[in-house]
Amino acid sequence: MHPPAVRPHDRGARVAGVDIARGLAIVGMFIAHAIPRGTGSELIVDGRSSILFATLAGVSLGIMTGAARPLRPGQRSDRIEAILVRAIMLFVLGGLLTSLPSGVAVILDYYALMFLVLTPLLFLRRWMLAVIGGIFLAVAAWLGAGQGELDGTQQSLAHFIDYYFLNGTYPVLIWTVFLLTGLIAARSDLTREKTQVAMAGFGASAAVAGYGAAAIIPGISAAAHSGTLAEVVGSGGLAISIIGGLLWLTAPRRGSLGRRLRGVAWPVGAIGSMPLTIYTLQILALTGCVLLIERGGGVEYPGWPLLIGMLLLSLIGASLWRYFLGQGPLERLFAAATRAVLGRLPRRSLGMGTRT
Repeated sequence: MHPPAVRPHDRGARVAGVDIARGLAIVGMFIAHAIPRGTGSELIVDGRSSILFATLAGVSLGIMTGAARPLRPGQRSDRIEAILVRAIMLFVLGGLLTSLPSGVAVILDYYALMFLVLTPLLFLRRWMLAVIGGIFLAVAAWLGAGQGELDGTQQSLAHFIDYYFLNGTYPVLIWTVFLLTGLIAARSDLTREKTQVAMAGFGASAAVAGYGAAAIIPGISAAAHSGTLAEVVGSGGLAISIIGGLLWLTAPRRGSLGRRLRGVAWPVGAIGSMPLTIYTLQILALTGCVLLIERGGGVEYPGWPLLIGMLLLSLIGASLWRYFLGQGPLERLFAAATRAVLGRLPRRSLGMGTRT
């Protein structure tokens, strides 16, 4: 099976393996959010889908800023400003979605803060990024990040820091490590077979180490959203191995196998090409279900029918939109808003002066 003919909207630097991995992360979120389960039970997608999503954010930031050949100093300012503007918009959108009664812990506002934290680190060498990631983990463990209970009624700077950086659902201090891992991968040249194999092998080894430690050492947990070292190593390793494996399987050098896989997974890649749109629509759909249930009338949580409906509508809708229109609607809106904001800034602040 061949992928659909490339439309003008699809031309550019999109990487099929990355889009497919991002699409799988969103599908995993669908499953985690839609399928009811007993108290204390955990699905394989719980936590791991959002960690894959976060790791891919680091990959995307790396691609945006030059991939294996980082932008030179004179070329960076406009790209950095665009990232900062989008982070602000993400934070606002995340806050709006959080205010809805969807029953989901929205990641977008945390995501925005991760972008802000990562921005000053974007152009450091890979070994420095790895060291900083280790420091983040050490500081997080020292401060007890991911282990506290939050009082949602408090409104203060200390509560803001605790909620977003230490003990929220996606504590920035811990989750930035996943973005750093994705950034290191992007700086290592995602198109190289050596990089793809190393990602798959290293990631699988880390996953075995993290989950293995939790399985055989008493008192160690790798449960979703626990924030433990075992979870970070295990789930982060799983994420990077999935990305590396998909990059290897869908690479042009795989020949007919790669073409078939890209064709079969094209609808999933379409979802992954417009993650902000699909994620937001998911929250709206879940909110609608919750409101219907709260109104009574014998309506029960739809569970599997909801999941199947969201999957079908997302796969078909995203595929058609991408084929005929290209960039997703919210992605297009964010891009236009970013251009509008940056267009009002002084010319020098946009990095439009002499290039080096």
